[in-house]
Amino acid sequence: MQIDDPTVIAEARAVFDRYERAIAENDTAVLDDSFWADPRTVRFGTTEILYGIEAIRAFRAGVARYAPRAIRKVHITAFGQDVACTHLEYQRTDTGLVGRETKIMARIPGLGFKVVSAHVSLLAGTDPGRVAKA
Repeated sequence: MQIDDPTVIAEARAVFDRYERAIAENDTAVLDDSFWADPRTVRFGTTEILYGIEAIRAFRAGVARYAPRAIRKVHITAFGQDVACTHLEYQRTDTGLVGRETKIMARIPGLGFKVVSAHVSLLAGTDPGRVAKA
């Protein structure tokens, strides 16, 4: 297996960039098209846990707009020809909050790369579940 084939990285980056434009414009058609239309697709957001494309579509239907954000860092790793992981670190320009977003993409036959799993989170100031050493 080749890791980080430049062609695969470029394909994943194109999907990533298209998705980012769609988030900025709340283009639900492109956001929907970016995800694998399957009940096994998962999206964990900052306020929601969504299993299956229908749950993801229902969530998106209720969004008037997304908080504006500025990209701080993008990291992409490709595994072979058919799997890529994108990691985004961003800052919400309205609140200053830092967010993280991971997408696992798989090449689906006849469809190209689709997001099969996504996880979005906001950076918390502290973690009450972790106690630092003295």
